[in-house]
Amino acid sequence: MDLTKASDFMATHARLLDRRRFELLTGEGDREALLAALNAYRNPDGGYGRGLEPDLRSRTSQPGPALHAFEVFEELAPVTAPEAVALCDWLDSVTLPDGGLPFALHVPDPAGCAPFWTQADPRASSLQITAVVAAMAQRVAVHDKAVAGHPWLDRATRYCLDALRAKDAMHALEVEFAMWLADAVDDTEAIALLGERIPDDGLLHVEGGLEDETLRPLDFAPFPGRPSRSVFKPDVVAAELRRLDGMQGDDGGWRVDFASYSPAAELEWSGYATVRAVSILTRNADR
Repeated sequence: MDLTKASDFMATHARLLDRRRFELLTGEGDREALLAALNAYRNPDGGYGRGLEPDLRSRTSQPGPALHAFEVFEELAPVTAPEAVALCDWLDSVTLPDGGLPFALHVPDPAGCAPFWTQADPRASSLQITAVVAAMAQRVAVHDKAVAGHPWLDRATRYCLDALRAKDAMHALEVEFAMWLADAVDDTEAIALLGERIPDDGLLHVEGGLEDETLRPLDFAPFPGRPSRSVFKPDVVAAELRRLDGMQGDDGGWRVDFASYSPAAELEWSGYATVRAVSILTRNADR
């Protein structure tokens, strides 16, 4: 990859939050500035909204944006932020009795929001959203004792680990995010069970997405040295890393392969995807 071109792409395409993330990732960042950029999306209740999840433009605090907030809290390591445990408090307040989070709460301002957010049932627990939020929170918990000891995290994790074992059929995104969580808590049994749902080539079609929308090995197991990598043969992973490297555009950026639901989201996802690609390629190059 060409980091100079990627940096130029971020300057010309990405929102401030992802520019700050990119700067920290490439060794030129400021953690206080990154936290300040994140907190522009924070609400007084301790949750996050306001387009932090690009296809959910609502001003309201929602479970989906919590994923992206925890991403930043992980990137701040070893520094901790009180906003992380406050987010756990907010998540605990909206968790349903079975321990799961709803896919989304009521969206009173749906402009620019994807229909799967606005049409979600706030009374039904979602393995998909609970797993991805809990997985990222578990990554934060590695360096933040307050998050590690928060009762919400244990409750949400247990809901997901029980649900993935009980389900006969799982959507591709449920498999992906449950894998993230199982990996984060080193649950090798759950990883093996989820691995049985993934073809040997690691390609799993996303039902309900674009016609050719497919999850790939690096979506399930992006980082080296983690238990989830055991699901894939080394040559499969190596080929996927070469593919990801080759997907850098002439303008220096990477793009997502799923639909965006507003002009702002299309730009924001491209900056997000570029940070993700550089992170994966950098971490794998170090091994």
